[in-house]
Amino acid sequence: MADIAAVIFDVGNVLYHWNPRILYERLIEDDRALDAFLRDVVTPEWHFQHDAGRPFAETSAELIALHPGHADLIRVWGEKFIDSVGPAVEGMPDIVRELDARGTPLFAITNFSAEFWAPFHAREAALFAPFRDIVVSGAEKLVKPDPAIYQLALSRFGVDAKQALFIDDREDNVRAAEAEGIRGHLFRDAATLRRELTALDLLWDRSTFR
Repeated sequence: MADIAAVIFDVGNVLYHWNPRILYERLIEDDRALDAFLRDVVTPEWHFQHDAGRPFAETSAELIALHPGHADLIRVWGEKFIDSVGPAVEGMPDIVRELDARGTPLFAITNFSAEFWAPFHAREAALFAPFRDIVVSGAEKLVKPDPAIYQLALSRFGVDAKQALFIDDREDNVRAAEAEGIRGHLFRDAATLRRELTALDLLWDRSTFR
């Protein structure tokens, strides 16, 4: 097995918590109404269009036509999307800093709307500073787990697939990366990831410093 020379992260629910409930629970007090709105109106399938590159102006107009009674709440998705992104996942900023300190090239592939990405990236510039490049699906109009987005990323990053570790919280995305020859890690928590990174000699074993 080739040594790992670069680490490629997913963003949502790997580096940062993401859940539309974070945004809308402030606006819809009744839990049943909130569940229904998230399930039936701003669905994952609807939002996936943004990740694939469709502008919010188009998708929101279509959705408002279907659900005119929710027009104001639908518009909030575009106005305050980055508020649906919560804090960094516990332990992950430390891992990013330690990998960077050891000189490991860091990259990311994220399913994210290009128009929502810009303000979010600006808000979180400190954590993303060590990343050499980030492939954003909405900008490329390619989404995980399409093999083409991994091929594009490897080419742009200048990284050999066999020397890359890809970390994502979705099994289908990890399996697609592995099909392209990339080593995959199905993310569950920072502690589990740290153990694998240590085994790969990408991080120091903390137990040796006790």
